[in-house]
Amino acid sequence: MPFARSSGILLHPTSLPGQFGIGDLGQSAYQFIDFLVRSGQKLWQILPLGPTGYEHSPYIMNFSAFAGNPLLISLEMLAAEGLLETSMLEPLVDGDRPDQVDFDRVVPLKTGYLNQAFEQFQPSSDYEQFCQEQAYWLDDYVLFMALLESNGGKAWNQWESAIARRELAAVQAHTEALKPQIDYHKFTQFKFFEQWKALRAYANQKEIHIVGDISIYVCYNSADVWANPDCFKLEPETLASQYIAGVPPDYFSATGQLWGNPIYNWDYLQETGFEWWVKRFRATLEYADLVRVDHFRAFEAYWQVPGGEATAMNGEWVEAPGVEFFETLGQRLGELPVLAEDLGIITSEVEALRDRFQFPGMKILMFAFGDEPDNPYLPHQYVRNCAVYPGTHDNDTVVGWWERTSEPEKQFVARYLGYTSPEQIEAIHWVFLRLAFASVADLAVVQLQDVLGLDNSARMNDPSINAGNWRWRYPDSSVLSEELAQRLRDVTQLYSR
Repeated sequence: MPFARSSGILLHPTSLPGQFGIGDLGQSAYQFIDFLVRSGQKLWQILPLGPTGYEHSPYIMNFSAFAGNPLLISLEMLAAEGLLETSMLEPLVDGDRPDQVDFDRVVPLKTGYLNQAFEQFQPSSDYEQFCQEQAYWLDDYVLFMALLESNGGKAWNQWESAIARRELAAVQAHTEALKPQIDYHKFTQFKFFEQWKALRAYANQKEIHIVGDISIYVCYNSADVWANPDCFKLEPETLASQYIAGVPPDYFSATGQLWGNPIYNWDYLQETGFEWWVKRFRATLEYADLVRVDHFRAFEAYWQVPGGEATAMNGEWVEAPGVEFFETLGQRLGELPVLAEDLGIITSEVEALRDRFQFPGMKILMFAFGDEPDNPYLPHQYVRNCAVYPGTHDNDTVVGWWERTSEPEKQFVARYLGYTSPEQIEAIHWVFLRLAFASVADLAVVQLQDVLGLDNSARMNDPSINAGNWRWRYPDSSVLSEELAQRLRDVTQLYSR
């Protein structure tokens, strides 16, 4: 569906400042919403909110497509409820990189406090209602997490066969034996969604809309795959992934990207009326107003690689039932507030699927200046029903890109913008922000790093490497100054956003 002309900022909650080494849903999140209001923005775009595992990618290593990340729970808000003693909360002392989340320190610190809060928690009617309403995913998730911990983090297909295959007697026995751990995970989910619901209500009251994110794939070692094995292409004997996801060689990598996620069994999903996917979209729309669908092209055709391959090169394209899926989704959920991430290898069939349902696609300014004037990412090529970004979480910052880009690209940028040479361009991040906001694209979204003019050290994710991503955060709310808000508001108003 087309959206009203507007603009916003891309910032994952982990990137907010705070006393405990990672952003959370407390005071700094409310202050960021206030900054969005002061700067005239209408959108806050986030990444997937689920609980993360190895390397903490919200896209690839996520223990559930339905659950929330307990690391985002505000400890101060728990203290305000009386579940923690404020005097006992010890802030995490900054290390060498205060602009980076040090997960090795953050995870044990926050987990310890969450356990203390759980010990003081008394179930309420709101808690009981939450557990009943969310039981369709919550019961599987909390048992999975308790089993994962009791099995030392081993992948679920390496657990005792009876529980790996979810035999009823084994499920009942482990549910009883692991009740304390199960109740703890129910508590953290209750508190996460309680805090997120309040934050979203505050944003909506201020006319800020949340742009959520659905990652196309889920992690193999997740409650999703363990509880719904028929939805995925798994080996019958070992229950390992028969095929794994990725993309062939592209802009980011000469050998492609091998993500390692299991491939969907679309035949089974069709037979069930796409029930698992319908539940997933419905759950996402409970905490977001719009939904960006990551790797949208996989709903038309996806790249599957045999399990065990070292790179993504030896894969094949397989058609997916995208039309039937989105028709079913619309029949079940109504008008779909979907934004399609249609970057990468895009065919006419993918474009037809996107346009059939009037989903806005994405335009990235950093991709615009390497070719000729017919490059589809140049603003004069845009249609109104799209979203433009100077760059996304998968790109460098604008300043970082400018410092590393080739001289021909810089010359192209200068010519396109009416400069005689690249040396005349000052504050390239504001130049790109203006270019995005001035375009005919209905939606324009900019990373906070680019509003702040930060260099490569503030990059959120580099898809060509696995380690060290997803860690950037801004130091404190003082950087969201009134001067910065005024400057952004002026540009926003000038271009009727």
